[in-house]
Amino acid sequence: MIKYSINLLTLLLSMWLVTASASSKLDHDEALRLSQSGQILSFQTLLNDADKRYPQSHLLEVKLKQKHGRFVYKVELLTPAKEVRKLRYDAQSGELLKDEEDD
Repeated sequence: MIKYSINLLTLLLSMWLVTASASSKLDHDEALRLSQSGQILSFQTLLNDADKRYPQSHLLEVKLKQKHGRFVYKVELLTPAKEVRKLRYDAQSGELLKDEEDD
């Protein structure tokens, strides 16, 4: 299981970098509002999927960005094999868009 706590998730939420395609920045309050209003899935939902794909991995970084009108979660994990995986999820549907090893 990916190791995290409620306090860590709260901290991550406050540190999210949300960037619009026109380079305008949205703050963590906007990310929280989007999640609470149901416009995007909660990060917890996607973290559960990442945990199924890479059990016992450690969360390194989370970002929420908006590109071309689409919200995307960017998640970086450190696997037990010491690989850094970069996962990209559609924040509205939860669809995994990309899964690649960081070079």
